[in-house]
Amino acid sequence: MKKICLFIFSFYILSAVIAQPFPDSEKDGKYITVNGAKLWVVSFGNGDPLIIIPGGPGGAHPSYRSFDSLAKTSTLVYFDAFGRGKSDTAKDVKEYSIDRDIEDIESLRIAMHFDKINVLGHSYGGVVAQGYALKYPQHVKHLILANTFHSFVMWQENDDNSNHEIKENYPEVWDTLMIIREHGYVSSDPLHQEIYGRVPYGFLYSYSPDNLKPKKGQKVYYDYPNRMNTKLYYQMVGKDGDFIVGSDIGNFDYRTQLKKLHMPVLIVGGRYDRVAVPAMMVKFKEYCPQAKFVMFEHSGHNPQVEEPEKYFAMLREFLK
Repeated sequence: MKKICLFIFSFYILSAVIAQPFPDSEKDGKYITVNGAKLWVVSFGNGDPLIIIPGGPGGAHPSYRSFDSLAKTSTLVYFDAFGRGKSDTAKDVKEYSIDRDIEDIESLRIAMHFDKINVLGHSYGGVVAQGYALKYPQHVKHLILANTFHSFVMWQENDDNSNHEIKENYPEVWDTLMIIREHGYVSSDPLHQEIYGRVPYGFLYSYSPDNLKPKKGQKVYYDYPNRMNTKLYYQMVGKDGDFIVGSDIGNFDYRTQLKKLHMPVLIVGGRYDRVAVPAMMVKFKEYCPQAKFVMFEHSGHNPQVEEPEKYFAMLREFLK
């Protein structure tokens, strides 16, 4: 998911969960070593394992604790991927890649002694989920792709559409951005990120910004470590990745392969998502026609937050 400053802001908004009776993201997990790195894992619940792959790239897992209610019917596996949250970070940013993230899912499955897993990938996490399901289909029982991207073409559309929306609706931000870009600043520069961060998260990512406010009695992980790794993000999207995608994100393309998936597949979009844009989301129907496709009409990038009752009822039914 692009717009790094906006993603950081989203972490504060979306990482609210009811503290009890569920485990604490900071205290109640354990480290599992995979591919030479320690990954922080928080797992609980009953039923088949459901591995939830966070977005970003670079986001930690607490922003997905809204999925806790699925613990009644699934063994939830939350984790901080390599370079995120409480997990180990790379000595060299070149170690971060989509392939590494895919292989870490497989190593985590083996380490936790699971035969088959249900996989849910949201935003960038869906990129990893697709790659994993295509490489290791024999270990995937159900695949859920939420507000995600099928190719670098779609990610570039994310850039183009978001920048168009900012230009039209926040011209003062856009004008300032254009001034510093004329002086050679690019997306990965801190000043560039700070200016992008002036656009409220809810503008691009929600049906209604009020839906993203923490509810009474919920816990918010404000101080969670390394909740967004900006170095990892720009390593994987390219140094000017908010305008022109490059590196790993500038090269992945699953469009011709998705028809090969034989496990049940659920694809979820949000009508008001301005990053995983509906015009591109509906293309999944063409590339993966065997999947069930659901568009949430009153959601942006996070239907699990904006339409949770409908969303989680759908997931429970799909995972039966």
